[in-house]
Amino acid sequence: MSFTIDTHEGLTLKGTVPVLGDDHDYDELLSWIGDRRFVLLGEASHGSHEFYRERARITQRLIEEKGFVAVAVEADWPDAYRVNRYVLGLSSDPDAESSLIDFERFPAWMWRNRDVVDFVTWLRQYNDRVDNKDKARFYGLDLYSLRASMEAVVSYLDVVDPEGAALARQRYGCFDLIGSEGAEYGHAVTRGLVPSCETEVVAQLIDLRRHAQALLARDGLAAEDEYFCAEQNARLVHNAERYYRAMYQGRVSSWNLRDEHMAETLRSLDAHLGSVVGRAKIVVWEHNSHVGDARSTEMGRSGELNVGQLARTTWGDDCFIVGFTTHHGRVTAASDWGGAVERKHVRPALPGSYEDALHEVPTDNFAVRLGEYAPATLRTPMLERAIGVIYRPETERASHWFHAYLPTQFDAVIHIDRTSAVQPLDRTPLWDEGETAETFPSGL
Repeated sequence: MSFTIDTHEGLTLKGTVPVLGDDHDYDELLSWIGDRRFVLLGEASHGSHEFYRERARITQRLIEEKGFVAVAVEADWPDAYRVNRYVLGLSSDPDAESSLIDFERFPAWMWRNRDVVDFVTWLRQYNDRVDNKDKARFYGLDLYSLRASMEAVVSYLDVVDPEGAALARQRYGCFDLIGSEGAEYGHAVTRGLVPSCETEVVAQLIDLRRHAQALLARDGLAAEDEYFCAEQNARLVHNAERYYRAMYQGRVSSWNLRDEHMAETLRSLDAHLGSVVGRAKIVVWEHNSHVGDARSTEMGRSGELNVGQLARTTWGDDCFIVGFTTHHGRVTAASDWGGAVERKHVRPALPGSYEDALHEVPTDNFAVRLGEYAPATLRTPMLERAIGVIYRPETERASHWFHAYLPTQFDAVIHIDRTSAVQPLDRTPLWDEGETAETFPSGL
């Protein structure tokens, strides 16, 4: 039930609901969600155990009690599709951990961690006891997997259209001028060192779509799902090629291409699943910066858009967006892109931030309904923190804080005051050393 709490400063925060207490602690949240078809669950960092665990608990209830049939996550399509085959009982992987083996690209710990293993295990066990139409799927929305997606398209065509596979190899061979991943390709094209492969990837996507009917004629529903996967990989190659070129044209351009791709993939999933199960209901797991409506942040004012904004534009009130916040604790993150995984202290939230205001509530873990229900205490623009796969506490304010308006950014927020680091499957000595490190950097 809802209740009123007076904070230590005499402020009143109405409408908070305690969570993490028992099996019914999300009853109120599910009543807020109602019959909406899209629930977007955020996270304030990519490396906090409680965010993964609680998103899983909410998602399990949405699947069991409200008929949700898919989880779409901030992960690359081909890597996540291997997990999808496992949870549907269609792969030879012996267990959930094995199904995550394709998550090799930095930051592997985002999906190769103990909480994800537990959730994928639950998905498989749930699917094993329900009918096909009720099974829950697992998909990736992101676009970093340029080469893996090219390989997936060719592998699919090798089976159904060998001549088409040969043509796809020839077209994708354009990228062989740069033997590494997409960022190096984008840099080389921008500097004029190699020609763009845009014409080739567009031609391959068009060709795949042109032959869709013939490719789908062989196996009914199974063929439809495999074709859909191949088409998504071909579209990912097209969008990733554009994204990697845009990386060297400015942050806003590349950010928007990435989030537009993820939103487009979500729309494609909705249409595909709708043809399979009828009225599809999908849970999205991404960072707060992707699911929280960009129009309510300073990034939005600079021209950035995101998945949450685009989802609201497409589906309106059929979306419900939940953000997660924390005040302090530990996090799994790196110090630089591609760096070693570490377990770090999360500095206490800055004064005057939403996290600081929520910290003043004399209970550690709770949900607050926002929008028109937002308590007066939160109805003012404040600072908000975002920790991605990199955490630099020595430059805390500049690196991780931005201005936002929480009541319209999310429909609800779940605050977990002290969080702990998610446990990677591939632990390193540097991560283990974080267990005893107790000092904070001195710089701000």
